[in-house]
Amino acid sequence: MNLTAVILGGGQGSRLYPLTKLRAKPAVPIGGKFRLIDIPISNCLHSGVRKIFILTQFNTESLHRHITRTYTFDIFSKGFVRILAAQQTAENRDWYQGTADAVRKNLMYLRAADDNILILSGDHLYRMDYNKFFEYHKKMKADITIAVKPIYRHEAKEFGILNVDENGYISEFYEKPKDDAILDKYAIPEEAFKKFDMDPQGRTHLASMGIYIFNKKVLFDVLENNDKEDFGHEIIPDAIKKYKVAAYFFDGYWEDIGTVRAFFDAHMELVQPVPRFDFYDENFPIYTHPRYLPPSKIYNCQIHQSNVAEGSILLGSIIENSIIGIRSFVEEGTFIQRAIIMGNDRYETIQTRKENAEKGEPNLGIGNNCVIRNAIIDINARIGNNVHLINKDNKESEDGDFYSIRDGIIIIPKNAVVPSNTVI
Repeated sequence: MNLTAVILGGGQGSRLYPLTKLRAKPAVPIGGKFRLIDIPISNCLHSGVRKIFILTQFNTESLHRHITRTYTFDIFSKGFVRILAAQQTAENRDWYQGTADAVRKNLMYLRAADDNILILSGDHLYRMDYNKFFEYHKKMKADITIAVKPIYRHEAKEFGILNVDENGYISEFYEKPKDDAILDKYAIPEEAFKKFDMDPQGRTHLASMGIYIFNKKVLFDVLENNDKEDFGHEIIPDAIKKYKVAAYFFDGYWEDIGTVRAFFDAHMELVQPVPRFDFYDENFPIYTHPRYLPPSKIYNCQIHQSNVAEGSILLGSIIENSIIGIRSFVEEGTFIQRAIIMGNDRYETIQTRKENAEKGEPNLGIGNNCVIRNAIIDINARIGNNVHLINKDNKESEDGDFYSIRDGIIIIPKNAVVPSNTVI
């Protein structure tokens, strides 16, 4: 394929804090054993896109480690997954200021790229065949093609929305409208959806998915001749006036999980009997680092509508509607409901657990007789005995010494220690 991918590693990830306190947004674990960055890379590999640049900036160590340990092509392949970390040079002392600015600062590395460049985000959950996307781009003879998805009116204020002409080219673009008059102007008639073989199902607007194909010459032109920083807010609206910008209609599962609420809800959907996003598709698996873990041990537990990753040890617990990540350890008498337990990076030996007891420190994992509800427990957290994480005061937002609450969801950060008998 004459197509090179550029994956944007994201900014500071403040909307996902504290999950991004110690890691980049694309390195956040998802689905019990994967990382967010695995989604766009897997889509690329299944689509035959083998030249992949990843632009990173904030808290990059774990992301770089995951990429380098996971995605290594053989020496006879022309493919690569190459990290382009933000850096200061003799010509530029600034860090990335936005999505477009991040690509602009790496144009020197893209001069040897293919004639078309696919730009992706590192924090979306979806499957897409980029080959079909690329074929459509060529069929339309477009300079730029944007993947778009139908959405409901009440969702439109969170996205870049657009209008298309009768031939499928984008005529207008507006980033995150707040004014009802703008929303009215950009409403798509039901007949227009049907013309492009899409069932509107009550949806009234088209949203940009933040997935673009640029002809390389056009990409260089739009980035070298101005200093605008963001694709959605600035580059795309300007490009529509000058170039042929086509809309590629996509109506599969796609979620921007850049907020704690979106992240949590996406996981709660994964435990449904038939989730809209399926990690079990053998024809389109999501790749990640192979860990060679043993099967999970489950003793005297009740587990309902939950996903349990490999290497876990669950003792006499009740688990409902939850994701249990790799190497999770849950002691007896604990009740977990609507929670994401990300698991652990390592096991503790019997000797280590004795030493923990002597120091009065909880073991890795979750102790005895705990109640955990509507919560996210990050990697390597230590939860003592008789801990209740239930948001007893129904707080929407709060920060404590070893926890945060966002959108009513309790988050225990990576490596945090929650003392026994704590109630939140």
